Amino acid sequence: MIKRCVPRRLAYGAALFLSAAALALPLRGASQVYPPHSQEGTIPGETASTAQQRVALAALHRRIEREHIKHVVIIIQENRSVDNFFQGFPGADTVAYGSTHEGAVGLHAVGLSYPVDVDHQHRAFLIEYDNGRMDGWDRVATQPGSPYPDFPYAFVPRREIEPYWDMALQYTFSDRMFQSNTGPSFPAHLYLISGESDFAANNPNHIETSRFAWGCDSPPNATVSVIASSGEEEPGGFPCYDFRTLADTLDFKGVSWRYYAPALDHKGSIWSAYDAIRHIRYGPAWNNVVSPETRVLGDASVGALPTVTWVVPKASNSDHAFPLKKSNYDLGLVGQHGPQWVAGVVNAIGQGPDWRNTAILVVWDDWGGWYDHVAPPQLDRMGLGFRVPFIVISPYARKHYVSHVRHEFGSIVKFVENVANLPSLDTTDDRADALWDCFNFEDAPSAFTPIPLGGPVSFNDVRGENINPDDDF
Repeated sequence: MIKRCVPRRLAYGAALFLSAAALALPLRGASQVYPPHSQEGTIPGETASTAQQRVALAALHRRIEREHIKHVVIIIQENRSVDNFFQGFPGADTVAYGSTHEGAVGLHAVGLSYPVDVDHQHRAFLIEYDNGRMDGWDRVATQPGSPYPDFPYAFVPRREIEPYWDMALQYTFSDRMFQSNTGPSFPAHLYLISGESDFAANNPNHIETSRFAWGCDSPPNATVSVIASSGEEEPGGFPCYDFRTLADTLDFKGVSWRYYAPALDHKGSIWSAYDAIRHIRYGPAWNNVVSPETRVLGDASVGALPTVTWVVPKASNSDHAFPLKKSNYDLGLVGQHGPQWVAGVVNAIGQGPDWRNTAILVVWDDWGGWYDHVAPPQLDRMGLGFRVPFIVISPYARKHYVSHVRHEFGSIVKFVENVANLPSLDTTDDRADALWDCFNFEDAPSAFTPIPLGGPVSFNDVRGENINPDDDF
């Protein structure tokens, strides 16, 4: 095995070196070889020969990824920014102070389960972004009202989310993953299956149903606002769509996929994105949407995961800040076990038979209204939105590495397309990078070290059954 493996690694290294030399790209460090954001299109000022070399290098990258990665697992958590969850992370761009309209304020500690939710609708993004000044968090609302001024300028203490830090320290952490949209969960989750949201800007306006369902299972009078070509938010239609998704291209190519999510009558089902795609929800592909989401633990442990997997948590394992309306100071929220949940899924995969050819991508769907100091570049009417944490876990992930390369949700879509040899969806995947700098395919795959849970994995819902898990004002 070693004699066969060494020449292959040498061949890859030589090919990468020659391709990098032709493009004058370095092979080591934070700028490890990766394709430019536009792999196939033209770049202003680029010569024909350079373009040809760039496209050839991108094709080489795709081939290498396909040969090493056979399973992609996308774990989607809720509502955290980089400064909120990874303040002080070694090597990452984080701050201890934030900008307000009055000057600066120190970021203060707020517990993971603290029952105050910060507005994170599109309107909140505009206020906080403030035309790039990044000083508007002192002017957004909270629910219930925050107990002290400047509440969104907050970070969660490391001791409460230690499993996340363990994963990020051991593998690759990105401090430049931007959500592709500038609003809350509903459009954000659509971007993670398709690279677009049909310009949906916010969550559906009628969400307080007994079933806690969005998308095609929303109440008949539900609508969702959209971002018009002018950039303004305006009323939209029913939140049930028929645009193309990764599921469609995976099915077309005969590649297996599965979407683990809470059932439609359980809290957390609102984050089940394929419920918003009509031909998936009411077609045979809905069989690939699997509930309860905890089935991923057993499937991973016996090597039964498909090529592409999404994992959506129930409310109590989501990291979402849940407002309890009885008291602004109620710290008795029971059941917020996101770090343990994610570590449990990662351990099931890592200790299962498919670890050696799997890439796990842990991402948070939106910033949750929490402060983040990095101004996102505005690439289109939808975004980019603020930074969210992103961790790459794999036997081929770079170890102890912080990626400063700009990524977005389209990067995740493109990575799936590369691994599964899919055609482009022609959405944000076209402009995005493909996470190449997060991997090292030259060395032998690393063995898995279990992530300490730091507490029990809970499959229970939060206290207070009448609380909508994501009312977002």
